[in-house]
Amino acid sequence: MALLAVGSPWVQAARPATLWAAMAPVLVAAGLASGDGVFRWDAFLGAAIGSMAIQIATNFANDASDAKRGVDTEDRIGPTRMVASGVISERQMWRATFLTFGVAALAGIWLVTIAGWVIVIVGMTSIIAGLGYVGGPRPYGYRGLGELFVFIFFGIVATVVSRFVHDQTIPLDAWLLAIPMGFLVTAILVANNIRDIETDRATGKRTLAVILGRPGTRRLYAALVYGAFAAITVFGTFRLTPLATLIAVFWFPWAVPLVRTVNNETAGPPLIGVLKGTARLQLLVAFSLALGASA
Repeated sequence: MALLAVGSPWVQAARPATLWAAMAPVLVAAGLASGDGVFRWDAFLGAAIGSMAIQIATNFANDASDAKRGVDTEDRIGPTRMVASGVISERQMWRATFLTFGVAALAGIWLVTIAGWVIVIVGMTSIIAGLGYVGGPRPYGYRGLGELFVFIFFGIVATVVSRFVHDQTIPLDAWLLAIPMGFLVTAILVANNIRDIETDRATGKRTLAVILGRPGTRRLYAALVYGAFAAITVFGTFRLTPLATLIAVFWFPWAVPLVRTVNNETAGPPLIGVLKGTARLQLLVAFSLALGASA
């Protein structure tokens, strides 16, 4: 139980402030399934466990890979990275990574019995993508492609597959609501990378934030956050998604100070607050979309 205690090294390595990003698409999909009258608790739980395990394992892999490449230096601003600081050994972290991916695989087997073998393809692709983010010989997270990976796998794929497992269909509204989910989860990564822009540049880690520079990254963050609300508004207004999903627009005023902080601040603590705030915003939006979709 000590491993799961708040503040323990393993909990910190899992990056709990952003873990709700893994649950948000699953909630939206569950709401859509409920509104269509096909919701299944076993499918929901399998998708939730699998999604959460993949994100935690990816975070563990990132911790170990960044430390090995010398990216997490003492100049880095933000939560302590466990391998770079010597709190957890690289071997222990990789062992935990594959154990957690194992949990995701078990959840995947469970979902295969519900939704068929397509889940194997999705699960294996997600695991390979998670390991390749900052690992392997050519990590795409170091080449400005991390945001694209997050948008596709933690936004689009997570939402549509989580809807698919309920009745093996993917209605149009699942594809559409996957877009704001993708925008908001990508905004979480952008908030993280704009905080680390100087240290990443100094260590040769070419994130998209390093490539775009601070002004461009600020515009990207605003476009993602505001774009999520714009998409929800358009889809709901034109009845492409359930009309009641428009209740998610209620959270728009919570987005404005986040964008303002990104535009005005360069210090670590305020930008850490933005990262946590963006994760909370995505969860609130997801819960509202799920509630509206199920009405």
